[in-house]
Amino acid sequence: MRRTKSEANETIQLLLKVARTHFTEKGYANAALEEIADEANVTRGALYHHFKNKQGLFLAVLELVQTEIGQRVEAEADSSVDPWEQLLYGCRAFIATVVEPQNKRIMLIDGPSVVGWESWREMDEQNSMSHLREQLAFMQNQGMMKAVPVDAMTHALSGALNECSLWVAQMPETEKGIVETMDVITGMLQGFRVSGSLDN
Repeated sequence: MRRTKSEANETIQLLLKVARTHFTEKGYANAALEEIADEANVTRGALYHHFKNKQGLFLAVLELVQTEIGQRVEAEADSSVDPWEQLLYGCRAFIATVVEPQNKRIMLIDGPSVVGWESWREMDEQNSMSHLREQLAFMQNQGMMKAVPVDAMTHALSGALNECSLWVAQMPETEKGIVETMDVITGMLQGFRVSGSLDN
């Protein structure tokens, strides 16, 4: 009996959920496909049908994490109507979300090594970086930000956020690390702010 598209999608979502837990708790190297399949109550054949191999399954989980982070960044930014607050809220949301237990190991530790740095960056560009680039371009077009190359600014700020996330992830007091990072990020961004746009 052939499975419907809806049933296949349910299987995929269940496998992703279970795999995410295993990759989070055990790391990529120690996660076993047999255990993931057993917990999801599917055959290994079904798992391989949908994801081909362990790396393919991890890539799908990483894409899910990247997408969720991008959505959180956008949602936090949209909680304000002030463009500068939107930018800062988005930056904070990125760091805070990346270092959460269910994201940290997959995103920061295993992600770049398993899928390769270039693939990891491409995924980042399609999610969080795309929101960042749009916000910076909008603010520059509105005369709120100095005329600097938007792509260069996007990569510079994104690089700072990724590096700071790695640092915060290693700190015993996560919230303190986030606050200190945002103090620095805010100070850096003030240097690109056009006079006259300082008042909210």
